[in-house]
Amino acid sequence: MLKFYKYHGAGNDLIIIDNMNGKLVLSKKQVVLLCDRHKGIGADGLILVESRENADCFMNYYDSDGSIKEMCGNGIRCVAKFFTEQKNFSMEELLVATRAGVKKVICNDDGSFSVNMGTPVFSHNDFPNGPLTLENISFDFASMGNPHAVGIVKDLNQISLLEIGPRVENDPHFPNKINVELVEKVGDDYFKVIVWERGGFPTLACGSGACAVYAILKNENKDMGEVTLQFPGGNLHLSQNDEGQIILRGPAEFVFEGTINL
Repeated sequence: MLKFYKYHGAGNDLIIIDNMNGKLVLSKKQVVLLCDRHKGIGADGLILVESRENADCFMNYYDSDGSIKEMCGNGIRCVAKFFTEQKNFSMEELLVATRAGVKKVICNDDGSFSVNMGTPVFSHNDFPNGPLTLENISFDFASMGNPHAVGIVKDLNQISLLEIGPRVENDPHFPNKINVELVEKVGDDYFKVIVWERGGFPTLACGSGACAVYAILKNENKDMGEVTLQFPGGNLHLSQNDEGQIILRGPAEFVFEGTINL
């Protein structure tokens, strides 16, 4: 029997499995089954929490289609929550290794978590080095360890994410596919965002996508301070430090735990 924990960050739900001893190896088929919302536990992704010499742990992250991905901004906060609750971690900072580098997570007094997500990259082999119009929307691009296409629209209610998302994700301009964020401005420091996750599905929130949105907005307004991004699953808060690194702040919540027979 396999012990698992279910967490979510702003509605982006993850299965977390303690694999600090490194004994568990999951196949792509098993990851897909565990994330299946009808035949398994159900989740947007799965994280094996593993040991790493240069950090408190390694976040071995899989999307629900079984593909290995660089990192997950909501998932890393869930890992921090898991450590504080299940591993009796009492320090204020947690170093989490990801495929996009080691990230520092701060455990805030209000129960939220702040993550230094690093510096955005605007020039990358995964996307064009400039704006591109697709589906009558002008997209800009940023990588936070994984690639994102960010489009600003006037009214999200007029957008069919289920139609636009997969067409942009699979456009020939993106050799490794791409995550898609569509953004509506509500106020100077408040925006609504919907997400199409690379791998073929919408999610209630995306942490690295939130950082990519902020990076694009910050490029257009250098004086921008902290902003709130409203996702369907909840709010995330973004800012930038003096080194140009993006700080993601938001919740992480325990849902349930159990065992499953693979």
